[in-house]
Amino acid sequence: MLVMDEEFVDLRRPRKKTGVTNLHHYKVNCFYTVMDLQLQELNDRFTEVNTDLFICMASLSPANSFREFDKSKLLRLVKFYPDDFSFGECLSMEHQLGIYIDNIRNDEQFKNLKNLGDLSRLMVETKKHLVHPLVYRLLKLVLTLLVATASVERCFSAMKLVKTTTRNRIGDEFLSDCLVCYIEKELFESVTNETVVNRFQSMRELRIHL
Repeated sequence: MLVMDEEFVDLRRPRKKTGVTNLHHYKVNCFYTVMDLQLQELNDRFTEVNTDLFICMASLSPANSFREFDKSKLLRLVKFYPDDFSFGECLSMEHQLGIYIDNIRNDEQFKNLKNLGDLSRLMVETKKHLVHPLVYRLLKLVLTLLVATASVERCFSAMKLVKTTTRNRIGDEFLSDCLVCYIEKELFESVTNETVVNRFQSMRELRIHL
């Protein structure tokens, strides 16, 4: 068991004094280095716009009695959807957000919610989606975004596996068909060979039956 206040000993040069403690070595040289690598990976994967979008989305979280609620961030989130909110709706959103959060926090039914899906479901059950239509529309867009982002990532990952170097001349239509078969594997597992054969047989008359 290392004593963190003692001087760090470099096993490659055990006789040379390092001048730093074990705590400093493992905190700066190890922990901070790993954190920098992870942050770099996140920065490469998500652009500044995407990061800002996810931060704004977190303000809708119902966890801990809507502790992350931030009106300014949600108003910034609305600006990401100019085709879904008119200029007048953007102006009235600030007022509706204030009424929404006061109404939701004072309702005992919304106390123990954990995620956006539960929030959306309960708003429909309690008819609050009719009372706060703009907020509910924003909530639906956020829920759709999560699914769409995951689906796009899944498609790009599948494309790397389907379109290999030996298939670099594959056409767009054939590539699309292959991706559908690969991505929807669970669905295609329920399709029998007989169904596929009958489908091809009925497309046009063949000299022999498959």
